[in-house]
Amino acid sequence: MTNSTLHTLYLDWRASMVRSWRALRQQGPSQFQFWLIALVIGISAGFAALFFRKAINALQSWAYGAENVDFIHSFAQGLPWYMLLLIPTVGGLVVGVILHRFTPDARVRSVADVIEGAALNNGRVERRAGLASAAASLITLSTGGSSGREGPVVHLAGVISTWVSNWIRADGITGRDLLGCAVAGAVSASFNAPIAGALFALEVVLRHFAVHAFAPIVIASVAGTVINRLEFGNVAEFDLVTPGELQFYVELPAFLLLGAVCGVVAVILMRSVFFTEKIMNSVQDVTGLPRWLRPAVSGALLGFIAIWYPHIIGVGYETTALALMGQLTVQQCILFVIIKTAAVSITMGGRMGGGVFSPSLMIGALTGLAFGWIATSVLPEVSGVHTLYAFAGMGAVAAAVLGAPISTTLIVFELTGDWQIGLAVMVAISVSTAFASQVVDRSFFLTQLENRDIHLAAGPQDYVLTLQRCGGVMRLLGGEKGPSEVLCRTLIADGVVLPVSATLDRAMLIYERTPDLEFIPIVEATGEGEPHLLGALYQIDVLKAYNAALSAAAAEEHS
Repeated sequence: MTNSTLHTLYLDWRASMVRSWRALRQQGPSQFQFWLIALVIGISAGFAALFFRKAINALQSWAYGAENVDFIHSFAQGLPWYMLLLIPTVGGLVVGVILHRFTPDARVRSVADVIEGAALNNGRVERRAGLASAAASLITLSTGGSSGREGPVVHLAGVISTWVSNWIRADGITGRDLLGCAVAGAVSASFNAPIAGALFALEVVLRHFAVHAFAPIVIASVAGTVINRLEFGNVAEFDLVTPGELQFYVELPAFLLLGAVCGVVAVILMRSVFFTEKIMNSVQDVTGLPRWLRPAVSGALLGFIAIWYPHIIGVGYETTALALMGQLTVQQCILFVIIKTAAVSITMGGRMGGGVFSPSLMIGALTGLAFGWIATSVLPEVSGVHTLYAFAGMGAVAAAVLGAPISTTLIVFELTGDWQIGLAVMVAISVSTAFASQVVDRSFFLTQLENRDIHLAAGPQDYVLTLQRCGGVMRLLGGEKGPSEVLCRTLIADGVVLPVSATLDRAMLIYERTPDLEFIPIVEATGEGEPHLLGALYQIDVLKAYNAALSAAAAEEHS
């Protein structure tokens, strides 16, 4: 083959790649391309989760001087009190500086922001703030913060998918699907749970089970799991020493009652976090405490608690494992539930970073074990082993907090590798989730968004109008079927007016108060004198836009 022939083949290949790239950016990916991108995102998210986990272990080992961070609580008991106080305080100071410098509001981004990005921002999340949040959460979890690693890992995966979506100019549906792929890869890599990782992305983040999204999300989830198993092997996070046994029918009412108890505990945990955040906001406003110093104050409080109860340090897997093996007493379980709830509230209310899933596993396992000790002592002749209640309680509290009964059921199975007591776990989870969802806005994450006036809990019918501006729907003044300028001026004089940048949900509120109103004048501020009249937003046009948006959301969900 001559040099000229090789050069011609190279030019043809290069031209083909250029055409494929242009088609990808202009028309979107084909199904094969999309699945390939999903695979790459799953691998990337898996590596991100793996490196995040190993970085926590390395930094925690350095900060506390522990050789094996899996037993950090036991090791920390032998440290001087001033070290236990100093480490989280310094960690909180570093976290505060990072968030103050790289985020607009000094707030850590987590799962709630990923859900918001999926619903309201075409599957995109904040990249700069997301990377800063990952760094802040890494330091939090390494220096004594009492939270979990899944929240920052999920958002970090969202940053990866956002970069890819922007790179290929993905539309809303494609962007959301890629975000789901990234989340699935990160969750499955974090917990070696491929089934739960895929369902978590669908149930919690996308909040639908569209068929078109299922295959690529599964591909990404499997890819993330492979990354985990290449490093850690095919092992469960928790090893149950006691085999699963359940006295069917006779013992099931006890698991129903356990679900109710866990629902109450989950609500207390969630409300404690929100209450602590409000208290700290008030203290910050009253005292003028700099926002960069707030995490350091929280770190000092955590260090003070850790002097007596080092069990609150980090993710808490050691204490969770002790609960699942039944090696804690009733009094210890109850005490640790109270202490851990306070520590999680201080960590998250103090804006130190981390997630809520791992703490809910620990609190659930402790709650379940305490309940199991009591239940099996009351009716020992018809009871199984008490550790089964710890197993079910772990899932029940976590499911109620996440508002995700399906994926939590599976993730608990995959974390333990025990499928024998599925009926008991599902009973406890269903009761706890049903109770908690009636008290809060469906889940911890959706309640976080509600507290920020972002209303996603009820579904698309509550937020689709916030995605469109009045300027995109209004009829121009002097245009075809446009409004009368005289009537517009009259309405403006009566205070009925909206700026061009307002969203349609504001218009809908006005029409609900005055149903006979035909249109609302739309103006643009000029900075001098009266605003410039642009046109009017007709009620019929708002209703058409609302119907079209709902139809598009339904089409995506059922495609």
